[in-house]
Amino acid sequence: MNSLLSSWHPRLVALAGAAAADDGAHDTNHLHRVWRNATLLMDDYPEADALVVLAACYLHDLVNLPKNSPERHLASRQAARLASRQLAELGFPQEKLAATAHAIETHSFSAGIQPETIEAKIVQDADRLDALGAVGLARMFYTAGRMGCALAHAEDPMALHRELDDKAYSLDHIDVKLATLPGKMQTAAGRRLGQSRLAELIAFRDSFIAEWAASPATP
Repeated sequence: MNSLLSSWHPRLVALAGAAAADDGAHDTNHLHRVWRNATLLMDDYPEADALVVLAACYLHDLVNLPKNSPERHLASRQAARLASRQLAELGFPQEKLAATAHAIETHSFSAGIQPETIEAKIVQDADRLDALGAVGLARMFYTAGRMGCALAHAEDPMALHRELDDKAYSLDHIDVKLATLPGKMQTAAGRRLGQSRLAELIAFRDSFIAEWAASPATP
């Protein structure tokens, strides 16, 4: 990490930490993982402004509304505005503020804002990669538990004879959303990593269903 990134990294971590709530799926470790994912993606995109990516990775959840909040789709815009104000107060390079805000506001799945810069594309992919793989699986069940969801439908976990409903059944979230993420990645590197991590989720889902008891065992 070059000296500029090294200088800003602890300040960005401190800003994010001051805004952290009690959501274990969006804690400081999540931010560290998103930045690590971004560094992997930037290996393929050396033209990306690493300081913009770093700042957006650590500040994208400054405003983090619950998954079931009716205003969830507004959170990334609110986070972008708050990040711009706080970064300006710290003396962040003014010419990079707009690009950082854009990367923050476009990271959100629910916001549906198209990223226009390579930095925004990298941040969006890096955040979505953390929803896949082993950690993504743990985050999925953690979030579902906070929302009061069941692990899976008692009789039809594969949704063969019902509509998928990830608001009621956590396992459904793999097919409702997570399985779609690799194809929606903005970068080729993100698609490669996303497909690899999705394979882990699909393997888990198949093992889970094989163990799931749809009816009591016969005495």
